[in-house]
Amino acid sequence: METNLIQKIGQIGVPIKNVENAIAFYKEALGLPLLFSTDSMAFFECNGQRLLLTIPEKDEFANSSSVIYFQVENIKDTYEELIKKGVSFIDQPHVVAKMNQTETWMTFFKDTEGNTHALMSEVKI
Repeated sequence: METNLIQKIGQIGVPIKNVENAIAFYKEALGLPLLFSTDSMAFFECNGQRLLLTIPEKDEFANSSSVIYFQVENIKDTYEELIKKGVSFIDQPHVVAKMNQTETWMTFFKDTEGNTHALMSEVKI
């Protein structure tokens, strides 16, 4: 019987260039609680998931990050609120999939460091 070696995601790391700018964006614009920071890293709480923003130690780790999909209850309201806070969106909220009585909505945005992330919402229809 094979056991799962992977238990859960411990944290998600996002490469950044400027700690102060990144902290301001993720804390002030996105509203994530800052756990702690150093001169090259910042750790945020996202409903049980830890998000690490870090200046890469080596150039080969300085690539854009994977897309993080932040789940929200009301994507249109969150989109409007984040625009007011200066978040730069690539598109508007739109349906990407329909399964049974549920629509999956998404919209993509850039952080201050050039990383692309998304808001997503599951809407009962």
